[in-house]
Amino acid sequence: MQPYYLVMHPGIYVSNFTLQMDILQPQRQYYIDWIRVIAFMILILFHCSMPFVQFGWEVKNAEHSIFLDRLIIWLHQWRLPLLFFIAGVGVSFSLRKRSVLSFMGERVIRLFIPLLFSMFFVIPIQVYVERLQKKEINESYWSFYPSVWDLVPYPEGTLTWSHLWFVVYLFVFTILLVPIFALFKIKALQRWKQRLDPVFAHPIANLSLALPFILHYFAFYIRWPIQGSLLDDWFLFNSSITFYFLGYFLADLSSFWNTCETYRNYFLAVAVLCVIILFWKYYWTVALPTQQNDALYLYGFFDGLHIWAIILTVIGFARRYLNFSNPALAYLTTAVYPFYILHQTIIVASGYYVVQWSSPIWVKLLVLIIICFILLFGLYHFLIRPFVFTRILYGLKPKRIRLPKSEFFRDQASVVSTL
Repeated sequence: MQPYYLVMHPGIYVSNFTLQMDILQPQRQYYIDWIRVIAFMILILFHCSMPFVQFGWEVKNAEHSIFLDRLIIWLHQWRLPLLFFIAGVGVSFSLRKRSVLSFMGERVIRLFIPLLFSMFFVIPIQVYVERLQKKEINESYWSFYPSVWDLVPYPEGTLTWSHLWFVVYLFVFTILLVPIFALFKIKALQRWKQRLDPVFAHPIANLSLALPFILHYFAFYIRWPIQGSLLDDWFLFNSSITFYFLGYFLADLSSFWNTCETYRNYFLAVAVLCVIILFWKYYWTVALPTQQNDALYLYGFFDGLHIWAIILTVIGFARRYLNFSNPALAYLTTAVYPFYILHQTIIVASGYYVVQWSSPIWVKLLVLIIICFILLFGLYHFLIRPFVFTRILYGLKPKRIRLPKSEFFRDQASVVSTL
């Protein structure tokens, strides 16, 4: 995978870079890696909280936390849009130094192989534990497991992609957008695109990109609630592919990124104002719109604007304060994809036992978080990272190449271009 770069303005000179044909070689933007790593860590914490909220999930605690209910509603609005946007950014960087055909071959290896492996060997544990807690079965896992090979989709059967619906959507989005990716390889279209760059020097232009997401609420939210099922899931599908495409399209428009940083406090203020209104009207009372009426239009306007304002805010603050590298980033950049694949299975399996304790919710939650991260780091470091075969199964490069410390990050093959 290609590292993350943003095109520097011609005429800016940076040490250790050489000027070739009057165009400065791009500089690595580490804050993109940081955003992705932090977003996936939030995702893991989000799923650790799911047994303790009122909403349905694989394993459930007898009691739920009102505070976690509201926090989960809020996080759920923007965590995945942020990841889809960053994934689109990664696609743009990945395509700069490879053909579209090579890029698609990589997508199959990095997305489809881990998905297929996980559906048969990682995710079935979740289905088993869910049915065990609901007392739908009373057998060992080894007696239950052969049902996966009946190839009957969940919930009637056992086969499901569960939390890896995100990977499925990325793969489908990539296939659908390949013609556009190929078109933007044409120099004339690249030049046309760069003419748009000055537009995004203005914060209102950046903020106005919330409009497509607001319209998605108006058109799709009521009729097609979020499912993650790919088919008949038009609200999630259309909004997610839009975030993905925007990440790709905006990746090399430097004014967009500069404006995010310069006006980060402005975007933060917009996001905070929207959050206050949304909590007051919708989140705290868990009264989300269920009909196509004025309440939906008000909710769609503020939630669509709020999601996009948070993305702009995250970019701005990350670009200002997180554009640096360290050993933790180097390690986590490659670890985070296997973490994502494994985390929910670990949480469900561990949570089955933890929720049976008589301890307070916060004790159970803390224990579940600790167990999850210990197992994630242990499995990744000792069973996935060292071996070619397991690296391929979990979407990583087949082998690691040791580089001098100053070049270490170039080996990280950041799977944000995959995820």
